Amino acid sequence: MELMLPWPPSVNHYYRHVGPRTLISRKGREYRTKVCGLLTSGRGNGIRKPPTGGRIALMMDAFPPDRRRRDLDNLLKCTQDSLAHAGVFEDDSQIDLLAVRRCEVVRNGTVVIRIAEMPLRRCPLCRGVLEASNN
Repeated sequence: MELMLPWPPSVNHYYRHVGPRTLISRKGREYRTKVCGLLTSGRGNGIRKPPTGGRIALMMDAFPPDRRRRDLDNLLKCTQDSLAHAGVFEDDSQIDLLAVRRCEVVRNGTVVIRIAEMPLRRCPLCRGVLEASNN
């Protein structure tokens, strides 16, 4: 499965602390809503069902909106939570293999997500066929 999503807010803008509680910020909620809308519209090919095998690999190509310095890991939480909220998978604890790659700058930024069930038949980075494992 391959999905193209808008650039997410970083984890630094995803949460807000209100007294002793930690909540998803307005930007985080808006992003989740946008992802759900994209996946249920014609662009997303309808509602997703969680992978039947349970264990998944997730590859993210991050195309930033500008050349500012960014930590790639700050993109993960919002993106993974939004995908789970949209029903692409049940929970991000299902992810056994996670790869994030920084790509060239594109206007407004975007992330391309590829999700595959484990065990993998193809490498999520190069998409080459993997040899059968004896494990």
